[in-house]
Amino acid sequence: MTDSPADATPYEVLGVPATADDDTLRRAYRRAARESHPDLGGDAQRFRRVQVAWERIGTPAARRAYDSGAVRPGTSSPTSAPTGSAAWRPDAGRDAYAPPSARRDSRPRARSYGHPGGRSREVFLAAEREWVGLGDPIEDPYDPVLVRSAPRHVRRLLGEALAEEATAAIVADMGIGVTVWHDLDAGAEGKLDHAILTPTGLWAVESIDWGGPVTVEHGEVVGETLGSGERPVKELVRAARAVQKQTRVRFTGRVLVVADSAVDEDVELIGTPRKPTAFIVRRSALGQVLSGVWSPEGSVDVFAIRDRLQQTVRFV
Repeated sequence: MTDSPADATPYEVLGVPATADDDTLRRAYRRAARESHPDLGGDAQRFRRVQVAWERIGTPAARRAYDSGAVRPGTSSPTSAPTGSAAWRPDAGRDAYAPPSARRDSRPRARSYGHPGGRSREVFLAAEREWVGLGDPIEDPYDPVLVRSAPRHVRRLLGEALAEEATAAIVADMGIGVTVWHDLDAGAEGKLDHAILTPTGLWAVESIDWGGPVTVEHGEVVGETLGSGERPVKELVRAARAVQKQTRVRFTGRVLVVADSAVDEDVELIGTPRKPTAFIVRRSALGQVLSGVWSPEGSVDVFAIRDRLQQTVRFV
């Protein structure tokens, strides 16, 4: 469990509803701890999640703080740092990729076009509205109490928007030699989160937060928290091809950016070394990948590609 709204809540980890009484909660914790304990044949990672969940809601005081939204999602105690409503609002961290006139500093930034996370936020707000009820008012859609009580598939939509915005912030810090387009229209394939142009190439990038660990099997990303029929690599390939067809500009490679806690390695190749299908990359390693550490040798004509994309790209 991290700061992401896509993560399982402590109640979900322990397998009880948020309305469970203290005795039910205690019994659920003991059962989950026993089943997941490594010395009893359980999984160490799940055992750690159980312990963290208990730290957050195991006492009446901790539970009240968590339920009221006073606890930062990735911690077990109250904090003055931005939480829930403040941390999840669309303007949180916006300065990182705002135009120069709207920023609080004058550091050189990457050129940025489009609205990172914009469509994902729209979908989240619509799904949240449908879940709450179309006739019921929502005073603050980012209220941590409301968000945490939503079904996980609704919370994941907000997690995806935050992931896209986090990628945008990383790319913005890469400097004026980089150009990025966000929320590109991929036609029938939906959208491509980012097209990032650096001196080493043009990258098709998806930013995803599944709220849990994932692995690569048979050329595809799999994990317990993925939706039924979800095929992230296949979907990225299709979206990239649709944008390529529209713009007539070929991508150097495809990247799935995930939370650091989702995978064990900074970079994992999907496919063969000679012809990789995509890379799955920890968010903290994205800058290195785009800077050429794992990129093909050589460079691209940045000016020609940028001009072509500016003339042909469409946004959702």
